Amino acid sequence: MHAEEKLTAETFPAAPEKATLEGKNKFLGFWLFLGGETVLFASLFATFLALRNSNAGGPTTQELFEPAIVFIATMLLLTSSLTSVYAMYHMKNFNFRGMMLWLGITLALGGAFLGLEIYEFYHYVHEYEFTITSSALGSAFYVLVGTHGAHVAFGLLWISALMIRNRKRGLSLYNAPKFYVASLYWHFIDVVWVFIFTIVYLMGMVG
Repeated sequence: MHAEEKLTAETFPAAPEKATLEGKNKFLGFWLFLGGETVLFASLFATFLALRNSNAGGPTTQELFEPAIVFIATMLLLTSSLTSVYAMYHMKNFNFRGMMLWLGITLALGGAFLGLEIYEFYHYVHEYEFTITSSALGSAFYVLVGTHGAHVAFGLLWISALMIRNRKRGLSLYNAPKFYVASLYWHFIDVVWVFIFTIVYLMGMVG
């Protein structure tokens, strides 16, 4: 079946993201890309663990981190992962409007998370004078969490671009793999945040 062939709910394949060779190549390419991203974040986590007590006389992680902000941010991002699952469920069932609705909700939750993270950084800088140059801890923290935030921003732009570009085209075997890979990327961002929540915030608050 050609990627641009007119499809219906009855002719739409059960796994549209892998129904074409191009889709399979996108899927493979994404996993290779993910390998590099995993190495990047592993290096940043290792750096943070090595430097998390090097605060140069400034505030410690126990003094900095506020459980309420971190918990709300975590709930926002984990919920956005669930809504992206709903979006892909509708995609596999050839429900373009349902997919777009849940992707829109995913964007809203991801945007709220990113806004809260920016507020968190602003709060640390102005309340505690905790900056990226104030100590080795500050450098390790902002680079790790900031890199994740940049990935969230990229994911929001990626999904937004797909939605805008395909809003009048509907679903096809050409764009289904693009939506699916973007959703996988979003899940990867959520998994990284779970590690950040555990290693940076929970361990930081415990000491």
